[in-house]
Amino acid sequence: MTIFLSTGGYNKKTALEASKDFYSNGITAVELSGGVHCPNAIEEIVKLRAKIDFQVHNYFPPPEEPFVLNLASKNPDISELSIKHIYKAMELSLRLDQPRYSFHAGFLIDPKVDQLGKRIKKKQLLSRDQGLKLFIDRLNIISERARELGVDLLVENNVISKANFKEFQSDPFLMSTCEECIYVMKNTPDNINLLVDLAHLKVSATTLSYNPIEFLNLVSKWIKGYHLSDNNGIRDENKPVTLNSWFWPYLKKDLQYYSLEVYNTATSELLNQQLIVKSFLNS
Repeated sequence: MTIFLSTGGYNKKTALEASKDFYSNGITAVELSGGVHCPNAIEEIVKLRAKIDFQVHNYFPPPEEPFVLNLASKNPDISELSIKHIYKAMELSLRLDQPRYSFHAGFLIDPKVDQLGKRIKKKQLLSRDQGLKLFIDRLNIISERARELGVDLLVENNVISKANFKEFQSDPFLMSTCEECIYVMKNTPDNINLLVDLAHLKVSATTLSYNPIEFLNLVSKWIKGYHLSDNNGIRDENKPVTLNSWFWPYLKKDLQYYSLEVYNTATSELLNQQLIVKSFLNS
């Protein structure tokens, strides 16, 4: 079992800088996510793999020209950029001795980089059927490359907030429901599984009025990793987990991938967060 700390909250630093900060404070398992583009960072990160366990996630390594990774995009330029990014991320995963890569499910819109995690202004949506087909077709394409490389793929469930649901009068994101997660899993190869973001799940379940525990039970056989943080159920806040967080009784304890996506928190508290997760997994 490995309990990673995400660099996702350090959007003003490179992942290399964040990783070095983590390591200097006793954190030796790091999920690389987003950050500032740095042309030389990758080679320096690879040099740290003997000291730090790395997990590559979604928008890493960040490209020089930012874009929103979206495998369901109807824009051929964005879909091509997304596929090329994923190929690059899979190859980096192997260089870091971690043959596993996780990334977000697709969107029925192409949001701007600065809109992620916020209320998105209404725009025309791709039909759900068309978006799902594009997404699954592209998952099958990258699955072939992943199999050649020996890399496992994990798709993360999306989050739909009440604000975005109100704005669009529907859900513009794929895989925010149990039914859609199951549909995607059943229509993709067995080297594609789920990374369940428990904070996303809490917000989506509140917005769409479903039972998050039932979600976890129904998709259980595909769950190969978790993102952990907490929130108010209204929006994804990346707050620390507590001993009273809702999800503890329902988590698998035998996985290799647990990642804390806790932002704006002192390093001493992040170490405590790891201890909370470890105590649960060992109980």
